[in-house]
Amino acid sequence: MRVIRAPSIGRAHEQVVKMILEKGRVLQTEDDEATVEFEEVALQIDTPLAGPLVSPHSRFQQKFVEQYATDLLHGSHSSFEYDYHGRLFDWGERLFVDGVPVHVDQIEYIATKLRQSPVSRRAIAITWNPVIDEKLNDCPCLQLVQCVLRDGKLCMRVIFRSNDMLTAAGANMYALVQLQKSIAERLGVECGTYTHISLVPHIYYLRDMHDIEPFCGRGDLIQPVQEVCRACGRCPRAKTA
Repeated sequence: MRVIRAPSIGRAHEQVVKMILEKGRVLQTEDDEATVEFEEVALQIDTPLAGPLVSPHSRFQQKFVEQYATDLLHGSHSSFEYDYHGRLFDWGERLFVDGVPVHVDQIEYIATKLRQSPVSRRAIAITWNPVIDEKLNDCPCLQLVQCVLRDGKLCMRVIFRSNDMLTAAGANMYALVQLQKSIAERLGVECGTYTHISLVPHIYYLRDMHDIEPFCGRGDLIQPVQEVCRACGRCPRAKTA
């Protein structure tokens, strides 16, 4: 596993995009999408509330990520196959215990668990629901959230089974750091480290070619693998790739 340490989630986003584009391997997914994929990676941010919270190279800027975070924390009126708010704050769709529907507020559980036992390693939330997700084409990428209290601060670790690191990871990280802040405020503590683990980090280099260019800087900031440069063709480097 590669580890990237960065002073902010915005900078972590830039570093992981660079690593995947320069060192990744091209792979066609089961949905027949062209990707550049890399080995598992952990992004560790010691000061997750420090700026920049959003990379200036990302298409999705402050207004978008704020709305994404609001939807995760408070829910949305839009209709999706699943949403992270429901999976974290009301887990158990289509599940029953003794004939009663399951409704688990996992974020309340995390806060309660850490109040009761500040050294606990059991303050976790999951998103996967086998009853639903084994049949979904678009199933949750975020799988697990763990919170621990260490040195008087709330640290959060999250695990993604798969993560679009170009167009999704920036908003994912922003929203989850806001969740970390919200839990920390419930407990009356400060935020500690935020660690974002992706087991299969990737970039859709054909679908999102226009989103790569601002990060790449026409080859000045990033020198992507040959397949990406040839597909783009927008700078002199593409002619020699």
